[in-house]
Amino acid sequence: MRWWDIPSVHAIEISVFATDPWSIEQFWSELAEPTRHYFIATLDDDIVGYAGSFVLSPEADVQTIGVAKDHQGQGVGALLLTTLIEHATQAQAAQLILEVRSDNVAAIAMYQQFGFEKISSRPNYYAPDVDALIMRLRPLARTTTSGGGK
Repeated sequence: MRWWDIPSVHAIEISVFATDPWSIEQFWSELAEPTRHYFIATLDDDIVGYAGSFVLSPEADVQTIGVAKDHQGQGVGALLLTTLIEHATQAQAAQLILEVRSDNVAAIAMYQQFGFEKISSRPNYYAPDVDALIMRLRPLARTTTSGGGK
């Protein structure tokens, strides 16, 4: 992801995370950090998804994954997650941590398919009765994935 991608990424962010979207300034700030790594997925030159991670080996965290509503369920999120896992593995991170809304059933299912396991939760974090689930994938060195991303 580059700075000129931020308006398109932010438009997806607002539509997908309507209750608490990141601001344009937050994306700028993330891109400015050397420990942050952001990727986009495109289709016919249109951005249809984005993902970012914090990597400072041996730790790595998924910061965000967003896929345009009309492209969800088509493998875009899996492609982006694969890219984040590959990047963390190349950086020799020992594990990859993420946080997901407990009511985001599709995302949780995808993460579990990749081998993420729930390790903790933050009750009522997003809203009353909507917890934050903390999930972890480890060890990364044994994770084999295929695919790539932009």
